[in-house]
This record gives sequence, C-alpha cells and structure tokens, in this order.
Amino acid sequence: MSESNTIEHQGPIIVFDAMCVLCSANAQFVLRHDRIGRFRLASMQNETGARLYRLCGIDPANPDSLIIVDGEKVLRDSDAVLSIYAGLGWPWKALALLSVVPRMLRDPAYRWLARNRYRFFGKRETCWLPTPEQADRIL
Repeated sequence: MSESNTIEHQGPIIVFDAMCVLCSANAQFVLRHDRIGRFRLASMQNETGARLYRLCGIDPANPDSLIIVDGEKVLRDSDAVLSIYAGLGWPWKALALLSVVPRMLRDPAYRWLARNRYRFFGKRETCWLPTPEQADRIL
C-alpha cells in the first residue's frame, strides 16, 4: 500500500460501490452520523477509489468488499463495516461489539451479502452524488 501515501493522510477512507443502493445508503449514513468528520469516502467508480481497490488486489469492476484505507492499514469485509460503526460514536459504536463474533463466522455472511447486494437492494442508474455540504469529504 505504499502508493496510498500519494493521498494525503487525513483519516480513514471508505471505498464503496456508489451504484449499489445499500452501499450508497451506507455512505450517506456515515456522512450524516460522522459528526467529527473522521471518514472520507471514495467510490470505486472514480479514479481514487478504483486505484485504492487495485492497490489492495481488488478488481474495481467486480469488487468483493468495501474497504477502509487508513495510511498503510487496510480493513475489508466485516472488519471494515464494524470499524465504520466504531468510528461513528454512540449509539452506533455499540454495533462494534459484534467483533466478538469470530471473523470466520462474520466474513462469510458479509461476503454472501456483498455478492447479492444488487439482487436484494438494487442497482442505481447513476452513481450517488453528495450534497454540496458533503462534497469536501468525498475523494
């Protein structure tokens, strides 16, 4: 991940699928509830998000996980989701308690949902776009 240093380190970056209804709803949720502005977001459909996926060995055209890139550290699958909620503060931080469930049980459930996200939640016709107030948090 040494190329990630080309993106100035200003906190964790959530890379997500902006065409996925569930994923873009989660991105909007993060922007609404991250009152201290801890997270920045990048969609896999833009240059920054696609580059971060490739650096992590994920095909941006067929991603199997959202990721969080924080400097040299990369989280994926259920660890990434739980890290998001842990970073949002109360009451959302309470969901991070699910990390006591072993990853070998959490990750298969996460991957199943990720593979079926379009079928269950739908696919947007266009990428979700942030409001002008949110634009500074989107890469």
